[in-house]
Amino acid sequence: MADSTSSSHSSSSSSSNNSSSSLRDLTHSALQLVHWKEPKKTAVAFGLSLLILISVATLSVISVVSYLLLTCLCVTITFRVYKSVIQAVQKSDEGHPFRSLLDRDISVSSESVRLLADQSLVHLNWFTSQTRRLLLVEDLVDSLKLSAVMWMMTYVGSIFNGVTILILADIIFFTTPLIYLKKKTQIDHYIELIRSRVEEKLHKLQDRLPGAVKRTKAE
Repeated sequence: MADSTSSSHSSSSSSSNNSSSSLRDLTHSALQLVHWKEPKKTAVAFGLSLLILISVATLSVISVVSYLLLTCLCVTITFRVYKSVIQAVQKSDEGHPFRSLLDRDISVSSESVRLLADQSLVHLNWFTSQTRRLLLVEDLVDSLKLSAVMWMMTYVGSIFNGVTILILADIIFFTTPLIYLKKKTQIDHYIELIRSRVEEKLHKLQDRLPGAVKRTKAE
């Protein structure tokens, strides 16, 4: 009985380790993609994501999804028919051209879902806690920072729509790491300069705050 219990514990722990390992591998692959470690794959991912976002900006989401699936089906059906004709002409028995992909296990384990849910819950709790702290003015300076950011976002929203912001975010997401690697020294210098200026302004603002607010912040 004890052996069965210990074996079940060991199997569950090994499953959880495998799930966390797969998530780490996925994160590592995403970082490799963003940092242009494999330029061809990154260029394909960047071009495809940008094409999809631009298509969504000009067409409806239903049309974009339909065209994507139709294009994929055209490619796979054409390739399947081509391989079948080649096999008939050469009288070979290679089988289904996509057999290796069809036999691959792509099911999501319950351990992976639970691990992802636990990580999402941590971020959700942090977000709700920070939202409450900022909206209820626990720290006046931080709430003023949020107000300034939201005020700036009203101007951004009046100029760009949501899809345009996603397109810009996609471009920044793929180009920023590459630019940073090439201009790391200069960028770090300007970031440190901006950070010091912002901290200087915040210290001056804090010095002008009423005494009651300062005591609340210190507490």
